[in-house]
Amino acid sequence: MKTQTSVIPQTPLAARRNGLWIGLGTYLGLAGALLAMVVLFSLLSDHFLSYATFSTLANQIPDLMVLAVGMTFVLIIGGIDLSVGSVLALAGSAVSVAILGWGWGVLPASLLGMACAALAGTITGSITVAWRIPSFIVSLGVLEMARGVAYQMTNSRTAYIGDAFSWLSDPFALGISPSFVIALLVIVVAQFVLTRTVFGRYLIGIGTNEEAVRLAGINPKPYKILVFTLMGLLAGLAALFQVSRLEAADPNAGSGLELQVIAAVVIGGTSLMGGRGSVISTFFGVLIISVLAAGLAQIGASEPTKRIITGAVIVVAVVLDTYRSHRAARRG
Repeated sequence: MKTQTSVIPQTPLAARRNGLWIGLGTYLGLAGALLAMVVLFSLLSDHFLSYATFSTLANQIPDLMVLAVGMTFVLIIGGIDLSVGSVLALAGSAVSVAILGWGWGVLPASLLGMACAALAGTITGSITVAWRIPSFIVSLGVLEMARGVAYQMTNSRTAYIGDAFSWLSDPFALGISPSFVIALLVIVVAQFVLTRTVFGRYLIGIGTNEEAVRLAGINPKPYKILVFTLMGLLAGLAALFQVSRLEAADPNAGSGLELQVIAAVVIGGTSLMGGRGSVISTFFGVLIISVLAAGLAQIGASEPTKRIITGAVIVVAVVLDTYRSHRAARRG
């Protein structure tokens, strides 16, 4: 006679506690890795462990922070957006044309730039959803188109805007800029939306099992398009941060930035397969990528060496993500 093992399902409270402990463990692991890097570079460089280093770092990463938030949402629904760097350049170019060419003020020019970026994201999402084409391919095409439009807007030259946006990047308290504070607020709001709203639960459900969401009577298409639109909107915000820091709009801006963004999100633990992710973990991923780059620069690492080490970190993060996915599948 075979003995059957009964499985007692977790109560909602028990499941919530279990998820809390898993999330806390992830945060502690990422914080430990970040702390280990800070200690290592502090030992290798006499100038790394200083408030000046960290405040400078904080004021250089707001664009990466908000882009990583958008990419977290995109990856959670099982997509990917390779066009974010070019869309950033497109938004900055639109701002430069509005200010230098049309004499617009800062606010309308900013709204125009963000609207152009949001439109690019909407195009990516709409084509991906309507024709069921992998977002990888669609965003690759949008990447080229957005970069081409940016070149046309600026005649392939850097457009110097001046200090119209400088207030965003000028430190105002403890050496921290308004752009960093705004980026932190974006992270807080995004984490709340992802974990405490019906919209966030729908996104996780779409990334986990889109067909099940559809059978439950929920149309996933508008949600997926909205996520890509949000990605574009945040790319527009990142463009404002970069324009404020450089006091110029560069049509070459953001080249290769999509790789840093995806790396930060994956290092933070968001699954490339969709259905799992955390904005707070992504923030840790951004810090890890940024501290790694700053530390390697301070110890005098060559550019090839920095690329090799950064690439190795990305590969390890992807391997760990695959291992976690396989382990979760076996448990399921």
